[in-house]
Amino acid sequence: MKRFLCILLTVSMLTCLCACAVTKQENKAEEGFSPSLDSSVDGHIRIAGGYDNFEALEVEFDRFNEYYPNVELEFTKVDDYNNMIGTVLNGKDAPDIYVNYSWMYGRDQYKDSIDHAENLADPALGLDLNCIRSNIILNTEDGTLPMVPVFSNTYGMLVNNSLFEKEGLRIPTTYKELVKVCDDFRKKGYDNPLMGFTEQETTSIFTLTIYPFFCETVANDAKAVAELNSLEPSAGEYIRPALEKIVQFLDDGCVDLESCAKIENNYDAVIMRFFEGDVPMMACSGDTVSGTKKRESRSEAFIANPFTYTFVPIPMSDEGASFLDMPNLQFSVNKNSSNLDVANEFMRFLITARQLNEMAQNKGLMSPTKDLSFNSMYAAFGTVSQSRILSPEVIGLTDDALIQLRMAVYNVGTGQMTVDEAVGAYGTFEQ
Repeated sequence: MKRFLCILLTVSMLTCLCACAVTKQENKAEEGFSPSLDSSVDGHIRIAGGYDNFEALEVEFDRFNEYYPNVELEFTKVDDYNNMIGTVLNGKDAPDIYVNYSWMYGRDQYKDSIDHAENLADPALGLDLNCIRSNIILNTEDGTLPMVPVFSNTYGMLVNNSLFEKEGLRIPTTYKELVKVCDDFRKKGYDNPLMGFTEQETTSIFTLTIYPFFCETVANDAKAVAELNSLEPSAGEYIRPALEKIVQFLDDGCVDLESCAKIENNYDAVIMRFFEGDVPMMACSGDTVSGTKKRESRSEAFIANPFTYTFVPIPMSDEGASFLDMPNLQFSVNKNSSNLDVANEFMRFLITARQLNEMAQNKGLMSPTKDLSFNSMYAAFGTVSQSRILSPEVIGLTDDALIQLRMAVYNVGTGQMTVDEAVGAYGTFEQ
């Protein structure tokens, strides 16, 4: 009997140990990361960016330390980041990992930011780039990858789902439905069915609504894209359909510009106005959406009458809404780092679906991964058909062309220019 009990106990213990081992292996598989360095390795990794704080990244530091407890990780804010990152990289305290942006690529003033970057497409590094949506990965002339997205961005509108449910209305998916639902809300006593920031051209409601539509019009026209990027005066004709659409949008009564003009900025003020609870739809960017959760407790109106809300595409076409898919924050590894092996190991850890999704959710931004269903705030963008997903990275549009469109549509939207005047001024606008 004793021998039998000993055997039974031994079998039970082995079963438990095997189960634990399997669970650990499953957890590793879920994370998509397996350590490649000795756990006793030490080092100090400095990450530089322009954020005042980066709490979501610090959470990732803690998780990485579970594998490598002797590695210190630090985030450092660089003032006037875009202008100073080159100087910082050439200094004695250069970061090991740093924030980069696609629009810096190919510009002489940001050459240092690209030249210091390690090629993250090198298979030897083992980064799981397949977990990221391919259309937001920077396309370079030589096939190298100096940066990889850790957050993505898009344009759309915050929707007060509770108001739609209360009034028995459906969230619009086509332009005709958008016009009708705005009219329906007005008939029910809502003075401002759709609002947005209008006081400056940067991420104004005009850009937010029309940029995806504009991309639709030139997505398959390489000649148009080349001329737009070159700022050729004749390229103004390519923006005419977008300008005419914004005029129609305003003429159809979708927006009350006078009310929108009272919104002081495109971030805090947009959110706080939306939280008043009487605005069914508020145009904004994903960057603005990231600040909503923290501001719920700051809004007396929202505390008194909380409601559910999500972020959805703005349908400006009768064919349906488009998902303008753009990279937001991107990370580069300093190829001259004295801690290069450890820095690359942290990047291998971070560039997995699980870590990128969790960091994006903690930050409130859109994840760059292929699955958007995990976050209900952005889930609507994950249901957009592949044919209606548009990316400036894939189309080839540069920031120079965007600036021209943004200024043109702002001037037309605010009545400072006619469509013909804005078309003729293409290439001359200054931000």
